[in-house]
Amino acid sequence: MGPEPPAVYSKKVMDLLEYQGKELFARHGLPVPEGGHAATVDAAVEAAEEHGYPVAVKAQVLIGGRGKAGGIKIAQDAAEARQHAEAILGMDITGPHGEGPFKVHELWVEAGSRIEAEFYASVILDRSAKKLMVMLSRMGGMDVEAIAASDPEALVREHVDPLNGLDLAQAEAIVAQAKIPAEAADQVAPILVKLVEAAVAEDATLIEVNPLILNADGKVVLLDAKVTIDGNAIYRHPELEGLGESEDQDPQEKLAKEKGLTYVSLDGDIGILGNGAGLCMSTLDVVAQAGGSPANFLDAGGGSKAEAIIDALEVITSNPEVKAILFNIFGGITRCDEVAKGIIEATRKIGLELPLVVRLDGTNSEEGLALLGEAGLSNLHHEATMLGAAKRVVELAAATN
Repeated sequence: MGPEPPAVYSKKVMDLLEYQGKELFARHGLPVPEGGHAATVDAAVEAAEEHGYPVAVKAQVLIGGRGKAGGIKIAQDAAEARQHAEAILGMDITGPHGEGPFKVHELWVEAGSRIEAEFYASVILDRSAKKLMVMLSRMGGMDVEAIAASDPEALVREHVDPLNGLDLAQAEAIVAQAKIPAEAADQVAPILVKLVEAAVAEDATLIEVNPLILNADGKVVLLDAKVTIDGNAIYRHPELEGLGESEDQDPQEKLAKEKGLTYVSLDGDIGILGNGAGLCMSTLDVVAQAGGSPANFLDAGGGSKAEAIIDALEVITSNPEVKAILFNIFGGITRCDEVAKGIIEATRKIGLELPLVVRLDGTNSEEGLALLGEAGLSNLHHEATMLGAAKRVVELAAATN
């Protein structure tokens, strides 16, 4: 049997850093420049010495426009490699559309390439067609939007049959339509085939290479790598676990993972905590039905102890967007009095002032409700039904805004 799918499906994706994408490309036999990963200045210089000058010292952040922001520099010798590494590590880079800023914690030091021609290539999941789509242009090194605007015919689009994939003859037709120069065409076609194979094998929703270059040695090389993996498929790729994590990853998901909790960030303002994936999913649905917008999915698990409840509340309240919290607990293995103890202790420990709506039902629910009543928490509200709890938390969140 294969690995189990996740209990809840995430709208999140895993975006790989450039060097991670290039390592993925290399595993699929795609031509990428030699390079080395570095998290310190000394490691960057060592990588530069290993691969020979000139080298490109490249900031590793999940944002475009690194070159214009000073995050990519060419070094001709060790002194320049050190100078550039010192300048780029710790730099804050803001994207071309105001995204960020993103702090640079890692570098990719890559053997220099003499560029003769630049192309654009990508494989993207077209959700409307429910197929992968290949895009190719003879105009590389610029945004795909700019290519489409300046010369729409220069950007060739072709859907991929989900059963048969992309064969070499189809790839050659795409290359011919894009008017890729003859000296590169024979290499670009098989690269397109391998890019599609990589997208399927890795559950990628986006693979973008900009630029794909023809170098002075007559070789076509993938000079950049932008890869997005479907977050729902990570369980099938244990080798990718942690690759998309960085200092800029979702802080709540990172904290939850450290505490061993099943957590998915959403876009709303109502924190959700339940015990059991099915109950959590139902709670999300009922809150949405009541007009609310959940901020997360958090399954504290069966048999939740007070410590787990404390951890869960710390994760939920670390999100500044949360305006109210709904606890929906059914006591089977889980004892409701233990849950109540966790709520009381966590509220006092973290100074929780947000409105808290609690529904307890099942094992020791009466004892749990009694403990909550005795605690005299002014921000706590009890509801007997799931729908009643959902309506109440939506009202309280709206009043907090």
